[in-house]
Amino acid sequence: MMISGRLEKKPEWLRIRLPSGENYVKVRQTISSLGLHTVCEEARCPNIGECWGGGTATIMIMGDICTRGCRFCSVTSGKPLYLDPDEPERVAKAIKKWGLKYVVITSVCRDDLQDGGATHIAKTIRAVKLHCPEIIIEPLIPDFNGNRHAIEKVACAGPEVISHNIETVARLSPLIRDRRAAYEQSLHVLKIIKEINYKIYTKSSIMLGLGETEEEVMLAAKDLRSAGVDIVSIGQYLQPTTRHLPVKEYITPEKFDSYRKNIEKLGFAYVVAGPFIRSSYKAGELFIKNMVYRQQQQQHQHQQQKI
Repeated sequence: MMISGRLEKKPEWLRIRLPSGENYVKVRQTISSLGLHTVCEEARCPNIGECWGGGTATIMIMGDICTRGCRFCSVTSGKPLYLDPDEPERVAKAIKKWGLKYVVITSVCRDDLQDGGATHIAKTIRAVKLHCPEIIIEPLIPDFNGNRHAIEKVACAGPEVISHNIETVARLSPLIRDRRAAYEQSLHVLKIIKEINYKIYTKSSIMLGLGETEEEVMLAAKDLRSAGVDIVSIGQYLQPTTRHLPVKEYITPEKFDSYRKNIEKLGFAYVVAGPFIRSSYKAGELFIKNMVYRQQQQQHQHQQQKI
């Protein structure tokens, strides 16, 4: 909310509890012992206590240094290290240890690699599937510079869901994202996924509070639906450090609920919106898990009828 053109202090609804608890400690110890990274920590996610406390996390692979420098993101930018060939196996071991049924695997952008790291992401998906055959995997992928072959590598590795975030509305995209990222390119990536395999659920996310208008948000939602996106999440942008873009507006929970109701009318399978919602927040995961399990059950029944 704004007061006389000045942003007031963070409102009551954005206060969070410090992370704690047995499961939180367990997840943190596993991540540390296996030398893994999580977007929960790197992106300073406000849900880290809730998600880790429930025994879940979003694994970030291919290191913790990104080749891009988006103005909203707290992940370190620079020249990444060489890929670790053992990382897919370590990720699989961590996920098996946690006993997860649904996992989000994301990554830094790796423009230094010929395929943007698509081969490494695919190897990680396959390793996790080998160790945990029943698990549902959602890779949250970079844009791979729009390279269809790279997107195919990930799609053909067998994930049930693929996420790619447009992050913001079209007008603000050049102002807050790295120059190599583009609003239309992100929509193109999401379209390609559906072209490769229409059965894969697609998902995207939008941050609010950066100066967008309601009309722009609704237009972005319509663009996502036109790209075949099934699930959309909408959350509040929170400034990670003083070096990053400032928050222009704190969106009220009531306004988020209004956005959710209006965007649901566009025909998405699921819309989740709220101040603390992030692209990998568990609310979406639970719904997707139910959809995938229902689809698997229907396929099994169909196969049984053929026998």
